[in-house]
Amino acid sequence: MNFIDTHVHLNADQYDEDLAEVISRAREKGVQKMVVIGFDTKTIKRAIAIAEADPDIYAVVGWHPVDAVDCTEEDLTWIEELAKHDKVVGIGETGLDYYWDKSPKHIQQEVFRKQIRLAQRVNLPLIIHNRDATGDVIRILEEEEAHLTGGIMHCFGGSVETARRAIDMNFMISLGGPVTFKNAKTPKEVAKEIPLEHLLIETDAPYLAPHPFRGKRNEPSYVPLVAEEIARLKELSVEEVAEVTTENAEKFFGI
Repeated sequence: MNFIDTHVHLNADQYDEDLAEVISRAREKGVQKMVVIGFDTKTIKRAIAIAEADPDIYAVVGWHPVDAVDCTEEDLTWIEELAKHDKVVGIGETGLDYYWDKSPKHIQQEVFRKQIRLAQRVNLPLIIHNRDATGDVIRILEEEEAHLTGGIMHCFGGSVETARRAIDMNFMISLGGPVTFKNAKTPKEVAKEIPLEHLLIETDAPYLAPHPFRGKRNEPSYVPLVAEEIARLKELSVEEVAEVTTENAEKFFGI
């Protein structure tokens, strides 16, 4: 079985001491391809470097909503230039985060809109971060015609109805470790109800480790645990979930 971890932060400080071993463990578990997400100056540079060093690792570049207040026009111009890199396959993660209060909502929304337009100019899909901001995220995606590029609702935690609205805008629904949590009613409903052809799998490592590693450092070798839970919920084989989600990711990212 082959898997693709469509959202991982191998560029995080948590892997400074053992990045090669983390990548090796992932490959041993069948995770052949990984997409590393950059979301500020430091992590974007690292994502590009990691992708350049491995033929099966790719990069996404963008600016995180929590840090939107720090994003300058020069940063966005730099991201647009990097979008020409042959290993860059998306713009993000961008979106809205109303849980943390570092960046005012109106600034988050402005930077979000600018990145949607940037993605349209460079013809790359969007990777969307949403925390406690579903209504505004969907509204802005609709207003900015995000269907023109499509994208991924990363580590999706919304309702089945919201997932369907996103799918109508040419977005994929990506599920991560939370779908394995015993009390995660909503992600499990989404896994059951949304057709497999609209699903991707991810870890968001080093964050949100799946059961039974919840609370520990996550890593891409755990992405099969996400696939196993989706398979259980859908009453499918893990092999089928692996095959379809891998095909979805390869087609979506063009990798």
